[in-house]
Amino acid sequence: MRTPEQTSRIMSRIRGKDTGIELALRRELWSRGIRYRKHPKKVFGKPDIAFIGLKIAVFCDSEFWHGKDWEIGNSKIKTNRDFWIPKIERNIQRDAEVNEALESEGWLVLRFWGQEILKDVGGCADAVEEAIRLRKSSKP
Repeated sequence: MRTPEQTSRIMSRIRGKDTGIELALRRELWSRGIRYRKHPKKVFGKPDIAFIGLKIAVFCDSEFWHGKDWEIGNSKIKTNRDFWIPKIERNIQRDAEVNEALESEGWLVLRFWGQEILKDVGGCADAVEEAIRLRKSSKP
């Protein structure tokens, strides 16, 4: 069992940008010759990867922070539930708001879970590549 100090130290080291899952997907895309923007400030929600001209936004979401299988996941939180549950539920709500806002502006939003990227980074990159191909073919 961790002490509160250990937990605090571990959680403080978690980054919001350039996470392992994000780097894995970016490396795969780069190796395929696919160029992108990282965290563009001018795009709502600052996607992890963006193709601005094609209006494609890619998010790499970790299961814990973004509430994958939240109905089951929230029961697994044992400590500081009054803090974590509202925080993660707000993240889930914000993700939905970002998706809605981007889609209303004509963006295609792709979201990948961290384990999905780690288990099949090639498949995730294939999905991005296919989205790029479709968007390019539908542009006038």
